Amino acid sequence: MSCASIPTTSIAVFLLAENRLLREALVRLLGKKPGIQIAGAAPFAPAALEEMGEVQPEIVLLDSPGLVFAGPRLMGRIHERAPDAKVVLISMERDEDVFLRAIGEGALGYILKDASALDIVNAIRAVASGEAVFPPCFSRTLVRQASKQQPPEVSTSPLGLSRREQQLVELVRMGLTNKEIAVRLNLAEQTIKNHVHRILRKVGASDRLTLVERCHSRAG
Repeated sequence: MSCASIPTTSIAVFLLAENRLLREALVRLLGKKPGIQIAGAAPFAPAALEEMGEVQPEIVLLDSPGLVFAGPRLMGRIHERAPDAKVVLISMERDEDVFLRAIGEGALGYILKDASALDIVNAIRAVASGEAVFPPCFSRTLVRQASKQQPPEVSTSPLGLSRREQQLVELVRMGLTNKEIAVRLNLAEQTIKNHVHRILRKVGASDRLTLVERCHSRAG
């Protein structure tokens, strides 16, 4: 489990947990930790999504992958209300398929329920700082999945972009939103958002228009 430093500003955390006892325990636990602010706590309901939209949390902590997989795409609904929120799951599941599906939906943290209080706090801080946090038992799963689905990419771009990154730039040039790109590539919207941010940094562009112009001028 990653051990991130204590942030200088508070991380706004919204707890979305069906189990009331767990929800109240997490509120008490996290509320005492420096650098963490409880922005809200609720069972899943449309009203909870509305509240998220009002408080704009940095982290959404879910108590079960079942919430993610039930009904309409919860991750997408969360990011519609709170576009910058990063999702961390607390799960009893050690099943590889459940884990991979949660990651595919856009979760950036996955914590098993035998994790300590310190593990949960460190995971929240790490994800808030831009890291992804997963149990060591799934390390081989991630490596195997990556080698299976993503063959090595050789960059032919003057800007050093991989083939997948060049594909994303072309879709951005076509005017597609992150959500539309996600649907076309069968990926989570948050995954596309992360890829676009990384490409912007790589080419030194501040926005999507500048990105397209810079890539077009170098290609020419």
